[in-house]
Amino acid sequence: MTTPATKKSVLKRGALFAGAATIAIGLAAGLADGVIAPNHNAFAQPIQLSGVQSTLPSFADVVEKVKPAVVSVRVRTQTVAQQGERGLEDLPPGLRRFFREFEDQQGQQPGQRFGRQQPRQGQSQGSGFFVSQDGYVVTNNHVVQNAVEVQLVTDAGNTLTAKVIGTDPRTDLALLKVNESGSYPYVQLAGAKPRIGDWVLAVGNPFGLGGTVTAGIVSAQGRDIGSGPYDDFIQIDAAVNRGNSGGPTFNQKGEVVGVNTAIYSPSGGNVGIAFAIPAATVNQVVESLKKDGSVARGFIGVQIQPVTAEVAEAIGMKEPRGALVAEAQSDGPAAKAGIRRGDTITAVNGEAVKDARELSRKIATFAPGTKTTITVFRDGRERQISFEVGRQPAA
Repeated sequence: MTTPATKKSVLKRGALFAGAATIAIGLAAGLADGVIAPNHNAFAQPIQLSGVQSTLPSFADVVEKVKPAVVSVRVRTQTVAQQGERGLEDLPPGLRRFFREFEDQQGQQPGQRFGRQQPRQGQSQGSGFFVSQDGYVVTNNHVVQNAVEVQLVTDAGNTLTAKVIGTDPRTDLALLKVNESGSYPYVQLAGAKPRIGDWVLAVGNPFGLGGTVTAGIVSAQGRDIGSGPYDDFIQIDAAVNRGNSGGPTFNQKGEVVGVNTAIYSPSGGNVGIAFAIPAATVNQVVESLKKDGSVARGFIGVQIQPVTAEVAEAIGMKEPRGALVAEAQSDGPAAKAGIRRGDTITAVNGEAVKDARELSRKIATFAPGTKTTITVFRDGRERQISFEVGRQPAA
């Protein structure tokens, strides 16, 4: 199938061939007259196609604007590794005596081979970006996990040291702060989600090569990849590889619409399916980490499950919606307010709840102590229940 652009190209090539044919005819006519008068300037000027405009977007202006705010994050890590599966005290007396004698002969400390915890050094690398002029940097939690030393390499090649202000494993976000005082180029988080089909740019440091830019489109919204209870990823098809973790995804205005955090890949390489944490989530987590060094989420103390078509029919709902309460913890805020097993939560503060995942995300956005009203469907009708949101346990 030939697209309009291809047809235009074919037509232009045809015009060039026609021109060549005209020149050939002119030469033939000259030969017929016995006179050859070649025009040495016929091809002195480059061929220009007037009236043809490229419809492909250029991201050069956006890249020039945002690239200085993106950094490479280099981390030295330390973890405690267990050298033995069990300690000497767990062995039978005969074996215990044997291994103690063996360690004495080898000059090892007692328990060094069994049960003694030894530090293990490692390194990791990712990307990040400045979100304030005074040096706050956003990256992924898994990039700086177990960090003992963090260095940032700017687009200009300068190396800065940084400290971890706080992390949030549930959303895989971390906030860093540059140790050196100064004024740093920074970017802003977008106020709205991009639309499916919008162009986006992923900027980062894949494979440690240095600052790299890739382009693609938003493929989907609200993806649940099973990484946690608050999955709400933006799916993009811009190339995101190892080392891009923690790097920003920009819209065409130069605003950060997401933080690159995961890819789907059977081989470990990019296959055009990447996932970014939405800017709204990033903004909420960053503010909490900057203020308290941790994220305090709302908690109502219920176990919930999806409302299927069969469940909806059984409880008398016209269509599946909301979240079914499978259990209400006896000492939790919901149980104290009167919510019980079998209730279906359909709204929070008047805003409809589509499913169980959406309920989890909504409740998590409330600060502990917030007065909240939940709508539940019970015994064929809806009723309002007010209570105070609790604080989500750390574990």
